[in-house]
Amino acid sequence: MPAVFVTYSLAYLDRANYGFGAAAGLAKTLHISDSRSAFLGSLFFLGYFLFQIPGAAYARRNSAARLVFFALLSWGVLAALTGIIRDFWLLALDRLLLGVAESVIFPSILILLTNWFTRAERSRANAIFILGNPATVLWMSAVTGYLIKAVGWQMTFVLEGIPSILWAFVWLLVVRDQPHQAPWMSKECCDQLASELEIEQRTIPQVANFRATLRLPGVVLLCANYFFWSAGIYGFVLWLPTMIRAGSARGIETVGLLSAAPFLLAIVVMLGVGHFSDRTLSRKNYIWPFMVLAGVALFVSYMTAGHSFWVAYAFLIVAGAAMYAPYGPFFAIIPEMLPKNVAGEVIALINSCGALGGFAGTWLVGLLQAVTGNSRAGYFLMSMSLLVAGAIIFRLRNPEAASNDEKVAAC
Repeated sequence: MPAVFVTYSLAYLDRANYGFGAAAGLAKTLHISDSRSAFLGSLFFLGYFLFQIPGAAYARRNSAARLVFFALLSWGVLAALTGIIRDFWLLALDRLLLGVAESVIFPSILILLTNWFTRAERSRANAIFILGNPATVLWMSAVTGYLIKAVGWQMTFVLEGIPSILWAFVWLLVVRDQPHQAPWMSKECCDQLASELEIEQRTIPQVANFRATLRLPGVVLLCANYFFWSAGIYGFVLWLPTMIRAGSARGIETVGLLSAAPFLLAIVVMLGVGHFSDRTLSRKNYIWPFMVLAGVALFVSYMTAGHSFWVAYAFLIVAGAAMYAPYGPFFAIIPEMLPKNVAGEVIALINSCGALGGFAGTWLVGLLQAVTGNSRAGYFLMSMSLLVAGAIIFRLRNPEAASNDEKVAAC
């Protein structure tokens, strides 16, 4: 789990630091419009969308660990090039390829975790893995602002791309796809874990192939939910520094510290939600209420942004924590609903829909910021996206209740 956590942390560092570059004057330095800067930020998600399912299929059939190794090398180089390239279209290609390189990480690691953890542990394992997201944004928010002030946004991209390249070789030495491949696991422990995972598979309705999953209502709802959820959360992450700077007239280093607070609370809430979801083996009831809370908090922030920066900022903190809270139970639903021969590809499909949502949310929030000259319209867009996501997941049937229906649909 430490290796998984660090890997996803580095992935998130190299995708989310673009927001700080934008806040530090990337558009002015490159002599491009604010709308083009928003387009650059969103291109990552278009590339992220393209290779999700092929990457998941390779990870399931061959080696997730090996695929992640090559991805680490690739995205480290591409992230560093963001600070070097000066031509707009070359930079656009670089951001697109960065998305492609990182697209295999999320489904590959979730597939790897299903080989190592049982149902009673899976929400917590997912939460620790995805904790790399808010934890990275937390320290990145606090450090990157000072780093930009010291060496400029271009050199910051270069410096923050190098660790991924070095970490790739640590990952190759440490991580194995299966427990029986790890020298530190005893044969007795491996056999016991394999037996428990096999018993779990017998309780799940069998699905012939990936195409059959597209007829399952639960899969369709999860895809739609993740689109709107990601539209809200990625718009929030990438444009939070710009929103705070526009509303507070503070230096970039102070903006970084203020941007860190929502993610500090998110870490605590994610761990708590993952723990209680595993204790109760309940997933849905630990997802939709937090999405609704995040949507409401962002809406209140939208309503108060023009009157009081600190009130709006307080509700941003609540919204940030609430929109991160459900990640652990959300991705625990899929291997409980579908067998392992299709679960990896479905995770990739859902994450692809999230990539499209991230593309839409990042671009639209940045575009609204550029067109209106303030962040209020972006708050409103993210708020509505999260409320829709909560409503969709509320309609999802629990895996146990939906088993019979899905078995029929998959035949």
